[in-house]
Amino acid sequence: MPHMPNILLIGVDSLRADHMSCYGYDRLTTPHIDELAEQGVLFERNYCPHVPTTSGYGTMLTGLDCFGTSIVALRHEGALADGVQSLAEILRKHGYDTTSVGFQGNPAARGFDNYLNFEGWGDWEHRPSLKADNLNAVAIPELDRLAKGKKPFLLFLRHMDPHSPYLPPAPFERMFYSGNEFDPKNKSMKPVMTFKPFCDYFACWMPPGVTDAEYITAQYDGALAYMDASMQRIFTRLEELGIAEDTLVILNSDHGETLYDHECWYDHHGMYDCTLHIPLIMRWPGVLPEGEVVDGITLHQDLVPTIMDLLDIDPGIGFDGASQLPLIEGSVPTNYSGFYITECTWMRKHGWRTSEWKLIHALEPDFHFKPEVELYNLVDDPEEYDNRAESEPKIVAALEDQMQRWIAKREKETRRPNPMYTNLNWHGGAGGHQGPFESSEQAYNCLHIGDPVTARRLQAKAAEPAPKKPAKKGK
Repeated sequence: MPHMPNILLIGVDSLRADHMSCYGYDRLTTPHIDELAEQGVLFERNYCPHVPTTSGYGTMLTGLDCFGTSIVALRHEGALADGVQSLAEILRKHGYDTTSVGFQGNPAARGFDNYLNFEGWGDWEHRPSLKADNLNAVAIPELDRLAKGKKPFLLFLRHMDPHSPYLPPAPFERMFYSGNEFDPKNKSMKPVMTFKPFCDYFACWMPPGVTDAEYITAQYDGALAYMDASMQRIFTRLEELGIAEDTLVILNSDHGETLYDHECWYDHHGMYDCTLHIPLIMRWPGVLPEGEVVDGITLHQDLVPTIMDLLDIDPGIGFDGASQLPLIEGSVPTNYSGFYITECTWMRKHGWRTSEWKLIHALEPDFHFKPEVELYNLVDDPEEYDNRAESEPKIVAALEDQMQRWIAKREKETRRPNPMYTNLNWHGGAGGHQGPFESSEQAYNCLHIGDPVTARRLQAKAAEPAPKKPAKKGK
């Protein structure tokens, strides 16, 4: 086994795999990431089981599912469950120098030696939003400092470009759109701008009077292409510093994004595959194969066990995930046949997903007025618009049974109740309301994003940053 590598872990917020060209998207949105995939391993069916950010990163950076972390909600109250170690904490014990860029406040963000931040939001008045350039301005000097050190390093970068507001600079804002975004005959944005919980937020960053939803989707794709181009600067710097061969590069996402899908306008809630299906790419020259595509199912909780396997470290932790190296080697076809999925962003739901079926069961009424139970055949209906819950009651019952058996098993193993059942104030007391919503009307009238300042505060409790140490100066 080679010596301990440096680790560059890139966590991209709100990046759905199906809008990346290396995952088959028809727009060339990620040419530089595509090249990274050609130099390493791409996991074709990688999923975020616990939506959104707080729970997503919580699972990604611990190797534990929501029962292990006790985290299911965006507005999670408290720290990680007792005894849980983050990736940064594990690697620090094994001699790593660790830095986090743009990632504080999340329970799983603890344990880094250094915390650096950058401006990763924006609004219409202050467009364009140069999120990736702002990240690079902080990350490149830190990469230079870490490369001069005697220790291997973990550098975690949290990219925010695919997260709203989507305000990429020229030429990316017109790269995938040539129409008239103000065409009065186009009414596709009317339901978006009249959706009470989000309309004020949308109005602060979308073009005033925009009518064409395709324009907004093109801005998401443009933001992704802009980030991809900026990310190449990081990859280039690894080469210039002479450490590319000694660096394990990992690109992952906390969750995907809903664009015009399922009326979950330009956000990341709902448990449809646009939100669950996320990228995972790994490159370590000479250790991992080049150009390999793994088609078995993998989850967030598999990442830390895989890193431990690659580094030949036994941290003495009973991970909930499994190493992905057997899939890369071809000795195991998949890590999962079915898995538990949860969401506590703007709705409280859980479900069970297999290769063929997805069950979504609401634990309280949601603000989209959707049915309590949804069932989708992912083979015949991959975009999940034909709800078969009423026509296939036996399949609903079978999947519900699998899910409840899994919940009972995990509750027994962790000796804790399912956090989906106990986290009743997941919405943070929105509109002064405490406890579960009693109706969709109540949820619709209580839940609200006002502006980017409010959104930032809601996003992973950014108002309560983790303790940080001053950045170390280079020698």
